[in-house]
Amino acid sequence: MGKKKEAALSIAAMGTAIDIGLEPESREAIAQGLSCLLADTYTLYLKTHNFHWNVTGPMFNTLHLMFETQYTELALAVDIIAERIRALGYPAPATYSQYAELTSIPETAGVPKANEMIKLLVEGQEAVVRTARSLHPKASEAHDEPTADLLTQRMNLHEKNAWMLRSLLE
Repeated sequence: MGKKKEAALSIAAMGTAIDIGLEPESREAIAQGLSCLLADTYTLYLKTHNFHWNVTGPMFNTLHLMFETQYTELALAVDIIAERIRALGYPAPATYSQYAELTSIPETAGVPKANEMIKLLVEGQEAVVRTARSLHPKASEAHDEPTADLLTQRMNLHEKNAWMLRSLLE
């Protein structure tokens, strides 16, 4: 069993029976996938906020404001994703150690130059898209429309953010 699955499985289901028209196995698999999405989103939030605080150079104002817009949206997304996990009957992961186990986004040491920040944020935005996209078929197969809708919205937003960031590198 992989580290991500072990970390997600270590989050035990609540004791109250849930009957929302989804099979228990589907709810568990979707909650595990959403836990990874939550970890990626929170990790990208931290990275984007860090870069907002520490960006310098000729594009300072543009990047400072863009990063602020993006980390503010990510902070809202964290809540939405966590609440969906809860609606499925599982506790949302909420510690650094859980996020470190579940995320696909590497931590950035030090303070990179502005262009490197942009490149790293493109990679982070794309990582969130891949995580959401990998979970979408499970949600669709289970007829979990709320999760499928959430994933579609996340993919749309992160693909747009990646495009906007990439445009700054051309």
